[in-house]
Amino acid sequence: MFTGIIKARGRITAMQQQHGDMRLTVRSSDLPWSDYDLGESIAVNGVCLTAVAFHDDGFDTDVSVETLEVTGLGNLDVGAAVNLEPAISLGERLGGHLVSGHVDCTGTVTSRTADARSIRLVIEIPEKYARYVAKKGSVCVDGVSLTINEVSESTFELNIIPHTADVTIVDHYEVGTIVNVEVDLLARYIERLLTKDGDKLSLEFLKAHGYA
Repeated sequence: MFTGIIKARGRITAMQQQHGDMRLTVRSSDLPWSDYDLGESIAVNGVCLTAVAFHDDGFDTDVSVETLEVTGLGNLDVGAAVNLEPAISLGERLGGHLVSGHVDCTGTVTSRTADARSIRLVIEIPEKYARYVAKKGSVCVDGVSLTINEVSESTFELNIIPHTADVTIVDHYEVGTIVNVEVDLLARYIERLLTKDGDKLSLEFLKAHGYA
């Protein structure tokens, strides 16, 4: 599990095709790699990956065909900057929200504007996932825990404060940037729990039970 609080920025230094999937090498001097063991889970742009080798300044990880298809990792190039977060330990502060590292879909930045010292972003996602985002709810974008300002049928709006822009790759986003999106775990489980006899969670259901 992760929290969406980025611990370091890294850079992809190698992408090796291996029988259809890929091995990535990620370098960063901002984490104590000697403290981690083989098999550790590390989120790269919000994607939970397993470290298969360590270096003095980074690690190698294998990326499956499924992960390449669902996430935006396959669209990156050598030299691309990435957000990094090792898995949390019991007892750590949960500064963001609980994140699984299992990306639901990719989104596209459709607008970037200045808002005082902050950056206002609009991100478009497939409509079937838009039902899981809510105003003032949480969303994970490239591994960053963020609060949603506004929602529409297929977009959500974010406000990026200067600190977040400084310590993550969000500052490099521009219109057209592809990002990894993980919706709030609670939204997915609530829908599953409230599904009965094939009926999906609906606004009418929520109204009937006092939730809307």
